Amino acid sequence: MKIEERDAAEIFKALADTNRLKILEFLLDGERCVCEIFPHIGTSQSNVSQHLKVLRNAGLIDFRKEGKKIIYHVTSTEVVEMMECVDKLI
Repeated sequence: MKIEERDAAEIFKALADTNRLKILEFLLDGERCVCEIFPHIGTSQSNVSQHLKVLRNAGLIDFRKEGKKIIYHVTSTEVVEMMECVDKLI
């Protein structure tokens, strides 16, 4: 399956920010609520929400609602494998 240029660009754009990489790494350990993510990243909730939107638009994460909470998770094992490859590169 060939990746469309636009799709690949969205993925690389999403990975081009340190905070988004921190969020992805944090989500590799399991589902997390925004209320857990922003203190871990060390930035405001609104800033984290913007980063989460970029990651969602790239298809790297998704969410589900649990009452009033929004719980985020990585979308597939391929995302986990991709992050492992990034770790190997650095």
